[in-house]
Amino acid sequence: MIWVRAGHALAESSISVEYLDTKEIGLSMRSSSCENTQIALPFPIALSTRTCYKFMRRTAHQNVTSRGPDLWPIKKALTLSDVDITHPFLTLPRQPVEDHIVVHLAPQERDHLRNLEHVIVNAQDDDTGDTYMMKLKWRGSYYNLIGKWGTIVRGKGLVVGREIKIRWRNECLHFSVSPQHDVVVPQRQIVAAPQEQQQWPIKKVLTFSDVDTNHPFLPLPRRSVEDHILVHLTHQERDHLRNEEPLNVNAIDYDTGDAYLMKLKLRANYYNLIGNWGKVVRRKGLGVGKEIKIRWANKCLHFSVPPEQHVGVPVLLDQWPIKKALTLSDVDINHPFLTLPGKAVEDHILIHWLPQVREQLINDRQVNINAQDFDTGDHYAMKLRWRGSYYNLIGKWGTIVRGKQLSVGTEIRVCWDNGCLLFSVPQ
Repeated sequence: MIWVRAGHALAESSISVEYLDTKEIGLSMRSSSCENTQIALPFPIALSTRTCYKFMRRTAHQNVTSRGPDLWPIKKALTLSDVDITHPFLTLPRQPVEDHIVVHLAPQERDHLRNLEHVIVNAQDDDTGDTYMMKLKWRGSYYNLIGKWGTIVRGKGLVVGREIKIRWRNECLHFSVSPQHDVVVPQRQIVAAPQEQQQWPIKKVLTFSDVDTNHPFLPLPRRSVEDHILVHLTHQERDHLRNEEPLNVNAIDYDTGDAYLMKLKLRANYYNLIGNWGKVVRRKGLGVGKEIKIRWANKCLHFSVPPEQHVGVPVLLDQWPIKKALTLSDVDINHPFLTLPGKAVEDHILIHWLPQVREQLINDRQVNINAQDFDTGDHYAMKLRWRGSYYNLIGKWGTIVRGKQLSVGTEIRVCWDNGCLLFSVPQ
């Protein structure tokens, strides 16, 4: 054992020293509250010829301490699109990225992202120590990690179901894929599925846009489609979809036996079912609140909307049906807009509008609305903009953020009343 001789006080931790090159020595510190970190020693030390030494804790009881916050705040089970090396990118959910990565970036880098431009980031594989130069790009409701992702997928042999863990530390994005956290998807698929949930793995309560026969399409969540439909398609068919080209699929109404030729098309984080969807809506008399169930079997998409599955749209169960914890992008006064989830807006705001106004929103992508701060009584002329799977509230939002001093994590509540959008930020 060798001891460091220096006039610096060191934290009581397990410490190892190793040569980084012939001129510099690295120090690795391990404690209960942090992972291994390498630093350059700022003071002279005396070593023996061994390349690695340890300083043990002074007392044994100091080895056992309570763990701090989760060292890997972003975790995700990889989907089919995440491991597709023909179009390599890793999709990450928006809020965790903004809470744990974007918050550490410089203001100029955040502005780059808001302008839909990519930001270059250094990435490190904590399992192997390999480093990569990658790019982070904002895609609206999610972020994509691109650049060397295909190399990582091939090098680590990543497959659907593997869990990746991500964190930001020392101006670098760190990731790890621990074998013990793998989810073995094929075993789940092999098991017989007599249960209702497994028979119909994709379920959705229909919204206003789903049953609009003027613009007929059924948007389905991307991950559900990739896990339960695309996994049964050929490589050529999946490539077709990745290129955002429509793919013809045979569809059968399980309730009536009617067959339809339809199309599946990728749209950002959704897949749209188009073609004869308008005919399905009219024939079955589909309305807002009904539940549709979907599965893939025998090279065909099956769907069912049994009458008993109708889910009544809740009315006046909550004065504030739309609630949201504000994210970093919501309170960015340089690019002021409030993002609201599409389904919530359609179920609790658009449902109260006249058909002509809804038609205008679809055609023009935005509509002027009156808004009122329920807490102060202040009125604002604002705009609601349709962004596909979500809506943006723009206009005077920057003024509201400054006036109410809104910050990340604050809850905002929204409802529609008497032709006006009401919002409240309870203290």
